[in-house]
Amino acid sequence: MNMIINGQDLPASDGETINVINPYNNEWIDSVPSATKEDIDTAVKAARSAWRSWKKTPVYKRVDLVNNFLTLVEQNRTGLGKLLSLESGKTITEAAVEMNNIFTAWHAFSEKAKHLYDTVIPAGLEYNHDNNIVLTKREPLGVVACIIPFNFPCNLFNQKVAPAILAGNCVIVKPATDNPLTICRLVSLMREAGFPDGVVQVVTGRGSSIGQYLSTHKGIDAITLTGSTTVGIEVAEKAAPSLKRIALELGGNDAFIVLEDADLELTVNEAVNARFFNAGQICCAPKRFLIHRSHYEAFVTAVTERIASFTFGDPLNPDTKVGTVISERAARIVEDQIQLTVQQGGRIVLGGSREGAFVALTVIRDVPFSADVMHDMEIFGPVMPIAAFDSADEVLELANATIYGLGGSVFTRDMKKAMKFTDNLECGSVVINGSSYFRSFEMPFGGFKYSGIGSEGVLSTFDELTQLKCITLKGIGNY
Repeated sequence: MNMIINGQDLPASDGETINVINPYNNEWIDSVPSATKEDIDTAVKAARSAWRSWKKTPVYKRVDLVNNFLTLVEQNRTGLGKLLSLESGKTITEAAVEMNNIFTAWHAFSEKAKHLYDTVIPAGLEYNHDNNIVLTKREPLGVVACIIPFNFPCNLFNQKVAPAILAGNCVIVKPATDNPLTICRLVSLMREAGFPDGVVQVVTGRGSSIGQYLSTHKGIDAITLTGSTTVGIEVAEKAAPSLKRIALELGGNDAFIVLEDADLELTVNEAVNARFFNAGQICCAPKRFLIHRSHYEAFVTAVTERIASFTFGDPLNPDTKVGTVISERAARIVEDQIQLTVQQGGRIVLGGSREGAFVALTVIRDVPFSADVMHDMEIFGPVMPIAAFDSADEVLELANATIYGLGGSVFTRDMKKAMKFTDNLECGSVVINGSSYFRSFEMPFGGFKYSGIGSEGVLSTFDELTQLKCITLKGIGNY
């Protein structure tokens, strides 16, 4: 599968390719170009040329093109879902959910784009401005690099590409190296839908090479990235000299807090559904399970019994409950993190093993507060580390004792207690009586501390990907 640059299917200028491997069976699926700096230069030049006319294209015409695109996605929905499952290792059921989200997201961003009204600061609001009227309007930034992660490529394609182009920007999409095929196919459908050449392009290759080049390229005006905190910091550092606008959605180590008056059945359902969806590869999933001692034994027993029956196997089989992580390399990292947590005092009651890219659903109990996983070690896999606590002050201190601040959750029947936690948890999102694995397309989603800069969602992304201009009508009020 080739890149799409300036409306054309193109290989890398030097002919180099990268193989895309099915993590379930290690079989070759396809290959993609390993883009060169020259390829990036070509894409940026095309985007800057296309932007001159695209930014003047009426919003309703942009929305018409989006609707054409969604019609094509609907016609290709089954094939897209299968491709996503094959290259990602996620189950076909999980892939279908991601396909459905395309329609929700693009319709929502399209509606918002049609309601981005200008504002007026009337005359006479302050001394010496009796006759001056100021109009404000939002204008597109220019060329936006959209760097997509492997765990939810379609969801993040929606969050980044839809608002960027609807706001009048041109985009260069850089998908993850391990599973770029579905994103390439979506960009191909956008071209088929009638988007002008250069408005939406996709380049493929390793982040360590072309990702860094995109970050420093003077023809790129903004970067929106979802990925690890390490990569986000590197991108921010390289983008700083050219003062690029950046939006970063990075790592998390969310606390799942169960107080003494919580509904135990609810907590078990939320814990299991949130932690093991997509084989645990979710930035905002709960990753530290902090359970009041009065519920501790019952919680550990219930979650262990629940997930012991989950089925592993071919992700394309609708009966398969849990797929692989993205690669065997990633699975080894998770395996090492499990072993470290045990060395630091945790005790495995279920799982703990790995076979290829499959990581067994793992429950680790009695994890001490001093363990790495209880602070800054994010396990991106199907692992549930559990610790007991005795007081609200104790668990709040532990929950905040991390560099991350993406999300958190608290379970209690007492809304006064719940509000105390929402006020004191140092994170961008708090869910009461639900897991932190909660993200609607409407809400502004982002984190504190090392979990990112800015936010994404229908409410906020247009602000991130546009710039405010003031137009002053001086003296116009003197009539």
